[in-house]
Amino acid sequence: MNRNRIDEHVELLCQKGCRALWKEIDRMDRGEFPQELRKLDAREKAEVLKEIKSIMAVYKGSCTL
Repeated sequence: MNRNRIDEHVELLCQKGCRALWKEIDRMDRGEFPQELRKLDAREKAEVLKEIKSIMAVYKGSCTL
């Protein structure tokens, strides 16, 4: 598993913004991964999802601080 690739893809997805990222998380939880992750293997995709969930936990379901 390539840590740099994972970090790069997490950053790429986070650039979409808070609301869009919550939608992506919901889709990924259903196994629907975005095009940005097409080059990653299953373990890397799972790690990206884990990282994004960890980041977004701060927002607790909203997009306000």
